[in-house]
Amino acid sequence: MLSHHESAEQNEHSKVITLLIQRCMAEAGLPLNELDAVAVSEGPGSYTSLRVGFSTAKSICYTLGKPLITVSTLAALANAAFEEDRDPDAVYCPMVDARRMEVYTALYTADGQVVLPPHPMVVDGTSFSEIFSAGKRIVFCGNGMEKCETVLNNPLSSFSGVKKCDSLQIISLAINAFLNKNFADTAYAIPTYLKPPNITSPRLKPS
Repeated sequence: MLSHHESAEQNEHSKVITLLIQRCMAEAGLPLNELDAVAVSEGPGSYTSLRVGFSTAKSICYTLGKPLITVSTLAALANAAFEEDRDPDAVYCPMVDARRMEVYTALYTADGQVVLPPHPMVVDGTSFSEIFSAGKRIVFCGNGMEKCETVLNNPLSSFSGVKKCDSLQIISLAINAFLNKNFADTAYAIPTYLKPPNITSPRLKPS
């Protein structure tokens, strides 16, 4: 790790992302054209943030002729939870908050194999019953797990300290993809939304 910067301010990503990239490269003492590849979180997550991240990453790749690596937000969360928990027999369940009791989720083994692919889910008391019935411990992580704790009260439930996905968590998966030359098609790569955006009409102001 040569440099790391991030912003937690909402709705500021398009304003600061290129500035943060410039700062990282300056601290690393490297020009942008010496990058070997660019990695980006592919989602699911905020529609706007995903679009900003993808457009920036793809612009750099197009301009400099560098390969693009996309990393699943859910896989990154699950991997970070395993690094914290270290139970090789557990199943890791990342949750990204959606609306109400809905989350974007998936299930992974400790070594990153997909048990249940990414999908939206409305969480209730019967969720993951087959996994629990098999005697498997489930480690929940991500910003969607907190609202689900009251209904996921099975003794085999554990709740990780990993609550959000940040750029640090995608590093190990991105490096593995780079070493295996698992690159995305820069022209056709798109974020993983899982659901269409929730677009509403603006309210008319009274005349």
